[in-house]
Amino acid sequence: MSEPQPKFDFSVLRNLRQQHGMTLADLSRLSGVSVAVISKLERNQQSAEIDTLFRLGRAFGMSATDLLAMAESPLAHRVGETKYRSGDFSFRQIRFANIAAHVGTAPKGAAITRPEIHHDDTEICWVLEGRIRLFLPHETCELAAGESIQFDAILEHTYEALADTRLVILHVRKDKRY
Repeated sequence: MSEPQPKFDFSVLRNLRQQHGMTLADLSRLSGVSVAVISKLERNQQSAEIDTLFRLGRAFGMSATDLLAMAESPLAHRVGETKYRSGDFSFRQIRFANIAAHVGTAPKGAAITRPEIHHDDTEICWVLEGRIRLFLPHETCELAAGESIQFDAILEHTYEALADTRLVILHVRKDKRY
């Protein structure tokens, strides 16, 4: 009979520590958590207390909940695309918890207003081919192939294809933590 998988895999601490170019002693000094505890966590020989997660998370510039989520979740998530139409625009999309990517095509003259249900996201539009006009509350921008723009997605906005166009629209969830 195989051993049950642990609920949390804190070996992610080792990966984070190495990505930040830290030794165990460096992380201990920054977090106030002993080298022995960090080492045991990295080898999944001990579970973490909330205060320990808080201290370690701060050392990496993240919250305790983000660190816990990394330890709980698989490191890779796989999704399939979905297809939809909005007016004369056709989209293929993928969605994750914090980002949605939409690859769209539109014939010349097509227009859509707020092409997707928006949360409090940042929106990025990258024109791959063609040309679009983007109407925002206080400005209008024209983007050609290879150009991009970023704006607050909660703003009323309209895309108009000035030529047959292919574009990528990203909705990136804003971080609400302070």
